[in-house]
Amino acid sequence: MAMDRRPVIQLEQIAKVYQTGEVAVHAVRGVSLTVAPGEFVAVMGASGSGKSTLMNVVGCLDRPTAGHYRLDGEEVEKLSRDELARVRNRRLGFVFQGFNLLSRTSALENVELPLLYSHQGLTGREMRRRALDALDRVGLADRAGHHPSQLSGGQQQRVAIARALVNEPALLLADEPTGNLDTHTSLEIMAIFQDLNRRGMTILMVTHEPDIARYCRRAIAMRDGQVVADRATETGREAAADVAAWRGVEMEERL
Repeated sequence: MAMDRRPVIQLEQIAKVYQTGEVAVHAVRGVSLTVAPGEFVAVMGASGSGKSTLMNVVGCLDRPTAGHYRLDGEEVEKLSRDELARVRNRRLGFVFQGFNLLSRTSALENVELPLLYSHQGLTGREMRRRALDALDRVGLADRAGHHPSQLSGGQQQRVAIARALVNEPALLLADEPTGNLDTHTSLEIMAIFQDLNRRGMTILMVTHEPDIARYCRRAIAMRDGQVVADRATETGREAAADVAAWRGVEMEERL
């Protein structure tokens, strides 16, 4: 059977205008963009460039004022609020700068949360198995019973990534996922994203850090609500060497 190569994201002349009193704020201005299955894309830009607004549109958190958006072939602007909620839960995974974990629940229970709202009819045992599998993918199966306060910042972000993966989404959206982390821990998180991408996960990541964007395969720059650059990144040897070095340190720490 031939692999379906339709775009995961297809934006056509997307615009978003916010009305603030009598002032119209044009946050996104006529952006057209296609992301194919298996791409790892960074969206860059200064504060106010429109990158976060664009991410909200792609994540079905906000409707565009104009233009067309197809997610995995489906015309998003035609969906009702309930249908959009189902799309967010089943087809999109979100990773945020602030982790957004529930402090009084374990890592396992945090990861299970999207399954509770997925209406898949899963049993408790099935939800537990899928949550443990997701934690294992980010190297935290042995921390399943720990609460966020018992985990480092990097471990909390790994739990958040597992939560984003548990429903096996078509697209992973990451909004400044290393913004609250130190350099070493940021490298740890980017190594996980690279591993996920190598296994076929499509990832769109907002970042203002060029050192983080170089771990992606493609970088899109925005300014004043428009895309001003779109090019392949030079990840190659340097980024791969950094990841290999981090893995070497990690292995030494485990021994």
